[in-house]
Amino acid sequence: MFELDLKGRRAVVAGGSRGLGLHTALAFARAGASVSICARGEADLAAARDSIASHGVTAHAAYCDLGELSSIDNYVAEAAKALGGIDILVNNATGKASSDTEHDWAASLGIDVLATVRASRVAQPYLEQGNASAVVNISSRTAFGPAPTTPAYGAAKAAVMHFTQSQAAALAKKGIRVNCIAPSSLEFPGGWWDKCRDDNPELYHKTKASFPFGRFGTPEDIVRAILFFASPLSGWITGQTLLVDGGQTLS
Repeated sequence: MFELDLKGRRAVVAGGSRGLGLHTALAFARAGASVSICARGEADLAAARDSIASHGVTAHAAYCDLGELSSIDNYVAEAAKALGGIDILVNNATGKASSDTEHDWAASLGIDVLATVRASRVAQPYLEQGNASAVVNISSRTAFGPAPTTPAYGAAKAAVMHFTQSQAAALAKKGIRVNCIAPSSLEFPGGWWDKCRDDNPELYHKTKASFPFGRFGTPEDIVRAILFFASPLSGWITGQTLLVDGGQTLS
């Protein structure tokens, strides 16, 4: 991984106690940034906060129900106070929709879309006062085409991509860049594809074979792109979605 010096930067990762969010938070900490994360699982939050703090940076973790505006309001204000401001916001939360039910549609629109909109709106006053401020939204490769088995998830992630463009246009004059990462299927301990290897080996191996490189993506593959969009290295880039899929779309 290329080395980035983010000392003095203050990063908030919405949905950061496990999986890609936690890997992102730890990468920011390794680069020297102060980090705040939120989630609903308090046990996971405590362990994640300790892992972040082990890198010698300010680490803050707090409960937040990203499906509730009042909870987001409280969390962002608390995070800004703990870090002394906000320079970077990563909107990583997802409702994890896996079907076409009313519940999954509500989760996708309420978490993947509205949590991104709300956290961005609430954090904006702090970002306006920040240092080279940047927002990174997390979409998905699924947003680039039909998703017959997960239509709610695909539609929500496509909305996140569109919102990224609108947000970038609206915030450019305020000095805030907004970009989006669209990952492909990721495998990591405890993750969905890790469990699928045992629960549904046929689907697991079929999906794995769809990658030209012969493997699933890892959180580290995605984190490199997130840090790039959050750093001065991408200082002249805004409103873009970067597909980080190891060539899976090619097949």
